[in-house]
Amino acid sequence: MHELGIVFYVIDAVEEAAKKNNAKKVLSLTLEVGEVSSIVPSYFRQCYDWAIKKTEHMQECKLDLVVIEGVSYCKACQKTYKTTENGKKCPFCGSEDTYLVTGNDVSIRDIKVV
Repeated sequence: MHELGIVFYVIDAVEEAAKKNNAKKVLSLTLEVGEVSSIVPSYFRQCYDWAIKKTEHMQECKLDLVVIEGVSYCKACQKTYKTTENGKKCPFCGSEDTYLVTGNDVSIRDIKVV
């Protein structure tokens, strides 16, 4: 379950931002999670709910996970397609000369503080 390590990394970044900005409390956190990032949202949420109890600013912080679609690009026909439905093989021309454009990252979109 690698989600716990990512949760700690995110919490550290949010706590640091809260301290830098003299925030009293972090109310909400919106994370973008790539569809093919290998993060299981339900596991992530469980780890998050446990980990925030030990924080200075985030003990009541609401988590919103926004799933970003996995999209790949085909170099052969120069089209994009949905990665989760087709994998590495382009559904338009059959080429495997493709690469992932979006859907593999985890990033902080928004932090609300008081």
